[in-house]
Amino acid sequence: MRELRTEDWAATQRTNDRLDRVHELFDRVVPFRGARPLDGIGSLKAKLSIVIVAAVLTSITAVMLALALGLGSLYGVAVALLLALAMVNILARGMTRPLREMTAAADRMAGGDYEQVVAADSADEIGRLGRSFNEMAAHIVELEAQRRDLLANVSHELRTPIAVLQASIENLQDGVGSPDAGTLDVMHRQVTRLGRLVTQLLDLSRLESGMARLQPEPTDLVGVLQHVIDEAMLRVPPPTILFEGPEVTIVDGDAERLHQVFANLLDNAIAHGPANEPVRISVSTRDGRAVVQVVDGGPGIPDAIAARIFDRYVGAAHPNAVSNGLGLAIAHSIVEHHRGTIDIAPPPAGGGCCFEVTLPTAPLIHLTT
Repeated sequence: MRELRTEDWAATQRTNDRLDRVHELFDRVVPFRGARPLDGIGSLKAKLSIVIVAAVLTSITAVMLALALGLGSLYGVAVALLLALAMVNILARGMTRPLREMTAAADRMAGGDYEQVVAADSADEIGRLGRSFNEMAAHIVELEAQRRDLLANVSHELRTPIAVLQASIENLQDGVGSPDAGTLDVMHRQVTRLGRLVTQLLDLSRLESGMARLQPEPTDLVGVLQHVIDEAMLRVPPPTILFEGPEVTIVDGDAERLHQVFANLLDNAIAHGPANEPVRISVSTRDGRAVVQVVDGGPGIPDAIAARIFDRYVGAAHPNAVSNGLGLAIAHSIVEHHRGTIDIAPPPAGGGCCFEVTLPTAPLIHLTT
C-alpha cells in the first residue's frame, strides 16, 4: 500500500511539473509579463471570483464576436478558450507562484537547506502564508544555529573535566601519581563540575519542554532570599551582603525553584563583584508585583552581551565569567514559568550590574514555620 501511495505521489509531482512548465510558457508568451493585477486584494476568494467571472465573460464575448463575424462556432470556441486561458494566466499571477515556491522551498528544507525565502507580496491568505513561511524558516535557521552552538559548548564544557579525570586516573594507574588528598580533591571537583553541568542541562531541557512541573503556593519571598543569603555566608571568606526590604512579601511561587533563581543571581554577583564591594539585595513592590534587585559593584555587562545574556551559554561571555552560561538561562525560564520577568535594570550610581526580577504577589496570609 505504501509503494502505491509513493507511486501516486511521484505521478502527481510529474503532472505538477508539466503544469508548471505550461504556466512558464504562458508567462513568456502572454503580454503584460510580470503584471500581478490582483495583488492588492486581500481575499483569495474574491480573487478567484474575479478570475472566474473574467474568464466566463471573455469566453462569451469571444464566441459572440466570432458568430457576429461569421467565423463559425468552432473557431469561436477555440479563440474563446485561448483568450480565457490568457486572461486567467494574467489575473492569477501572484496567486499560485508563491505556492509553487513554497513547495520547492519546503523540499529544499527537507534536504537540510533551511535558509529559504519565498515571495510574500500579495495581501491575501497566500501572501500571509508566505510571510508565515518565511518567519518559520528564519526561526528554524535560528534554532539550528542554537543547536550547533549548544553541541559545541556542551562538548567544550565536558572536554575539560573529562580530560583532567582521565589524566589523573592514568597517572594513578601508571604509578606516576599517588592517591593523596590533593589528587582526590582535584578529581572530586571535576566530577562535581560534570554533575552540575548535567543537572543544569536536564533542568533547562525540562523547563523549556514544560516537563518540569512547578508547585506554586503562597511563598514568603523574603524568607527565600534569607535562606539564599545564609547559604552564601557559609563561603570562606564570607561575602558582604546588604539586604533591604520588608519583613514579609508573599508571592505565588515554587519556593525551591525561586531559591534556584536567586542563588544563581547572588553567585554571579559575588563572583563578578570586587571583594571589597558589598552585594546589595532589595525587595519592594511595584504595580502589584514584587520586585527584587540584586546589585554588584563589578564591571557591568557590555551592551553586546546584555541583549542576549539569558540565552544559553551567552552568560559565559560575561567579563570574568566563572560559570558555563546556563544558570541565567535556567533562571529566565523559571521566572517566565512564574509569570514574572527578569532583566538587567539600569545600574546604580558608580557602575556595576543590577538584575531585576518581578513576580506576581499573592494575598498576605499567615505563614507557619
